[in-house]
Amino acid sequence: MAQFSYQAKSRDGKTVSGTVDAADRRGALAAVSRLGLLPLRVESGSGGASAKPAKGGARAASGAKGGGGLSLSFSKPVGMDPRERLLFTGELADLLDGGMTLGDALNALARRGGGAGGPAAVVAALRDDIVGGKSFSDALAGYPKVFTPVYVNMVRAGEASGAMVDVLRRLAAHDERERAMRSKISSAMVYPIIVLCMGVGVAIFAMTYILPKFKLVFDQIGPEGLPPATKLLLGANDWFKAWWPAVVLAIAGGVFAFRRWTATKAGRLAWDGFKLRAPLVKGIVASAVYANFASTLESLLRNGVPILRALDLTSETVGNEVVGAELRKARERVTDGTTISGPLEQGGVFPPMVIDLLAVGERTGDMPSALEHVAKRYESQLEKNILVFTTALEPIMIFAVAAVVGFIAMAIMQAVLSVTSGIR
Repeated sequence: MAQFSYQAKSRDGKTVSGTVDAADRRGALAAVSRLGLLPLRVESGSGGASAKPAKGGARAASGAKGGGGLSLSFSKPVGMDPRERLLFTGELADLLDGGMTLGDALNALARRGGGAGGPAAVVAALRDDIVGGKSFSDALAGYPKVFTPVYVNMVRAGEASGAMVDVLRRLAAHDERERAMRSKISSAMVYPIIVLCMGVGVAIFAMTYILPKFKLVFDQIGPEGLPPATKLLLGANDWFKAWWPAVVLAIAGGVFAFRRWTATKAGRLAWDGFKLRAPLVKGIVASAVYANFASTLESLLRNGVPILRALDLTSETVGNEVVGAELRKARERVTDGTTISGPLEQGGVFPPMVIDLLAVGERTGDMPSALEHVAKRYESQLEKNILVFTTALEPIMIFAVAAVVGFIAMAIMQAVLSVTSGIR
């Protein structure tokens, strides 16, 4: 057995040091953990080994006193995408449900590895904040790019109610529903985008490769003898060759200006309103927005978040500025003591079905269940609207591509037929 000196964090956030006997450094780390401490640095008692921060504890090691060891500090990591956050939430719920304390569960997740700035680094930072005396919700609030206000407030409600496991499972279910909705919408756009790209590719190929092959034929006919369609095609081709840099710049400038406009409050309000009225897509947009509204508000209310705060959070995360603005107006009216369904009905943005189900929830005193019915209804409606969208868009895209390619083929063939008729 060798003797190892250590520095660690206690449950109350204090830095402590001491020695343990173990066969190797791994055993020393385990021995320190069994003492109920979070190891920051473990080194051989002989002094021959250089001091090494314990795995996952480097950030807190910068505050250790004494020992002359290596001190490291890192900036806040932000590397966790929505899929990784969903996995983290589910695994944390399982570990807590299995009897682990929050600190031990975070430590276990942090020690599973991952590069600097990755998910494990975020979890390690959360663990260090917990050991330092912060609440879990306050620690999560320090990483707004990873954990949304809805996530933080639901965890805060779980801390107050003592039902953290249930809250985490509902958060995982909520994130899974949102991810499924986004996946359905993305899948609906795959086929139209493929058809559009193929059509544009065929048109460019015909204009840049096939059309020049017939240039000798067109020169023989002369401009006066060319059919109108061929003249139009050649004119468009010449214009594009001369002005294509300007066209590219105009498109890039238009995209930039559009993004800047939609980043403003007025632009975002106008664009989101247009999406709720646009043919074909309005059904998908509205269904996704109402389903997101209902599932978010249901999760917040079911976990004990006050109604006014829940409306604020839902308005920020609903995904549509028109609906968000209506929720903020409703929140002001709710402050005056009125119900939710009444103020929402006055705005005329929410459909009657949503208003009626909310009114039922208010009468029965079970608003979360009413919102759950709304979410399920519009999630089902979203699938139907996606099917309608893809069914209607498929022939439209095919017809548009066929029209462009057919016009190019017709213009070339008319010129060729003119030449052969002249020869005869």
